[in-house]
Amino acid sequence: MITAPEIVTRARRAYPAFLRSWLAGEPFTPLNFPVGNTPGEYRALQKAVTQLLDRAKYYRVELQTRSTRTYGAQSLPVRVYIDSAADLLRLIDKQAEFAAFQQDVALIRAQVPQLEDWLQANPQRVIEHHGVWPELLAVCSYFLAHPQPDRYARELPIAVHTKFIEEHTGILRRLLDALLPPQAIAGDETPFELRFGLRYDEALVRIRLLDPALGPHLGLPLHDLSAPLSQLAGLPFANLDCVIVENKLVFLTLPALPHSIAIFGGGFRVDQLSKLPWLQTCRLWYWGDLDAQGFQILARLRSHYPQTRSLLMDAPTLAAFQQFVVPGTPCPAGALPGLTSAEQAVFDHLANSTLRLEQERISHTYAREQLQQVVKREL
Repeated sequence: MITAPEIVTRARRAYPAFLRSWLAGEPFTPLNFPVGNTPGEYRALQKAVTQLLDRAKYYRVELQTRSTRTYGAQSLPVRVYIDSAADLLRLIDKQAEFAAFQQDVALIRAQVPQLEDWLQANPQRVIEHHGVWPELLAVCSYFLAHPQPDRYARELPIAVHTKFIEEHTGILRRLLDALLPPQAIAGDETPFELRFGLRYDEALVRIRLLDPALGPHLGLPLHDLSAPLSQLAGLPFANLDCVIVENKLVFLTLPALPHSIAIFGGGFRVDQLSKLPWLQTCRLWYWGDLDAQGFQILARLRSHYPQTRSLLMDAPTLAAFQQFVVPGTPCPAGALPGLTSAEQAVFDHLANSTLRLEQERISHTYAREQLQQVVKREL
């Protein structure tokens, strides 16, 4: 037979549906559910019925007289009813929460009525963010009037504290996705700033000019530079040869090569290099560690730039420096999109054996000779 705590549990489960029906302006539908099977032993039955009735402050128990073979006529509970919204809220101790919810809903509807559909679908999120709705709505109103503002979040002239947007990007993303027209949202971007047109602290990408003549030719007074991607995207580097490497000392010691630049790749951050449009016109080489992860990075880079070729990531190099091979990071073997058959074979061997040859273990002389031969052969 159902107990008073179980009635509270059933009532809590009904609370989200109650919120949605209230938002839709629907009258409260009384809740009712069966008591279930009653105990067969008299003392257990008496105790269960007494407890159920004694705690029936915000619910009503329907009794029905039944004849029993052993105990004669008995008034037994058959159904439990919660007759009003007030009883439901008292039973689950949600009176204060619901009152705050009503206030927040009134505020949202008054200030940003365009959120009505979102409101109907997300009553629990309204409750979760009680206390900050004035600020959330101020941010929403600003973005409605100024989509893609191209300013840092702390620069926006909104009456919220300086870290408010940074601390509430989760709920703000949901709200702005529901509010803004498609053209005001960079739908393929996940970071909040990129998605909604804000400036942000961009990671710096480092580039070296490997040809001493390139600087004067391109009007650049330096040969080693680090800058945000958005600024690097405008550099006149079209149709150059480009070597992308993962180790900083390897990057710094690459030999002079005609008509060439080097990029310090940053491991799996190579995805961000897709924002450099001039790389589409360059001949590209990728030189990473000889391990499974190095080939995963190669595959990701090649997904953006199909012309990318691997450098010193082959079986002869692995064999030449076998004494420096160490245990690698476990990685499941399997086909990687975009790899050549030779690359796939080396990847499978490294993944199955969990081996790694770091690129800095390859001697500078060997690397320079191989690199110069590749570039010379391609010229």
